[in-house]
Amino acid sequence: MSHEGKTVNARMIRWLDAYAGVAACALLSLAGRISDFVRGRGAAADGPRRILFIKLIEQGATVLAADAIRRAVDRVGRGNVFFCVFAENRPILDLMDVLPDENVFSFRNDGLWAFLLDIWRFMRSMRAQKIDTVIDLEFFSRGSAALAWLSGARLRVGLHRFTSENPYRGHLMTHRVQYNPYLHTSEFYSLLTECAWLDPGDIPLPKIALSPFRQSLPRFKPDPVSLERITALLAEYGICPKEHRIVILNPNAGDLIPLRKWPMDRFEAVGRRILADDPGTAIVVTGTAGESAAAEALCKAIASPRAVNLAGRTSLRELLALYTFSTVIVTNDSGPGHFAALTDIAGVILFGPETPLRYGPLGPNMRALSAGLACSPCVNPFNHRFSPCVRPRCMEAIAVDEVFNAVQDACRLKDKGR
Repeated sequence: MSHEGKTVNARMIRWLDAYAGVAACALLSLAGRISDFVRGRGAAADGPRRILFIKLIEQGATVLAADAIRRAVDRVGRGNVFFCVFAENRPILDLMDVLPDENVFSFRNDGLWAFLLDIWRFMRSMRAQKIDTVIDLEFFSRGSAALAWLSGARLRVGLHRFTSENPYRGHLMTHRVQYNPYLHTSEFYSLLTECAWLDPGDIPLPKIALSPFRQSLPRFKPDPVSLERITALLAEYGICPKEHRIVILNPNAGDLIPLRKWPMDRFEAVGRRILADDPGTAIVVTGTAGESAAAEALCKAIASPRAVNLAGRTSLRELLALYTFSTVIVTNDSGPGHFAALTDIAGVILFGPETPLRYGPLGPNMRALSAGLACSPCVNPFNHRFSPCVRPRCMEAIAVDEVFNAVQDACRLKDKGR
């Protein structure tokens, strides 16, 4: 965060969370104890009625929360489920269409003062909406724990460190859940939702088996305008979805966890082999506007008119429309792998600092590749996802041949399904 109008980026948020967050959680915990002593500790007598999910960052992880949201909707109704997110991460939630638009509270991230003002708006809004239950989907984040308490909700579900050395989050949760690193994140999100109906005194929560987990995700349906826009963009480069097989390369993982990036020369090598193998294939390189220069450099390195750069030229809705035209996407472990799972495109997802056992995209068409080095995963909820690694050998160890073969497998399966 910056006082000078700079955006509040995810890395800065995590830095502040790791340091200033300790004091914030300690002070709010003290305030909570004083409040309980003065007014008495209460609880929502009839269980959750109005539920707020907090998941501020990482749009890919928001996709993994689909089943958790569905469970809440099944319990209390779609109109009684709310979501809190940073504005830049809201688009995927809107595309999933799992909640009413008016039930999503967005924090601005264009400066510290705007963010602080939004905290005040958040406190007022949550009380006006009569939110009685908060489910904190941020693993060991102090900022989200503070927001849960500031919401005024009487029931607050989230991770607690108990006797472990995990990050301190004070005593801001009423339903304190023990983290289980052996569960996929989507399953753990669903368990957090179920904990809202459990006895908070039966610590550590949850002492239950997860009821049948629904891996099916909301299906993205492109609108005609988005399809026309993508068709026109591709036509600028002489590419027609009806005449070309489209393979997407998404080489950048943003600045959240740079260690997740596969070396750019590997993407170049894979791209060259894909085009050499099939003259009817076109490669589309995607990314954000800030990644456009790197994407353009990749296209020039591949050196083919069938390798084109659309980084920064599409909205998220248009990007997913592009997926519906395409056969396979090759991407680092990042949001696009999860976005792709909302469509029928096949995915080759490259994992290194994180593990697909926890964060692998859902869906039958998604294939995760990992070198399986002993140091991996080195980013996790216990270290605020900050790694001491300076050279991600786990990503360097993923061979071009392995990725190319996975792409070929995906293309063959797609052809069989036609």
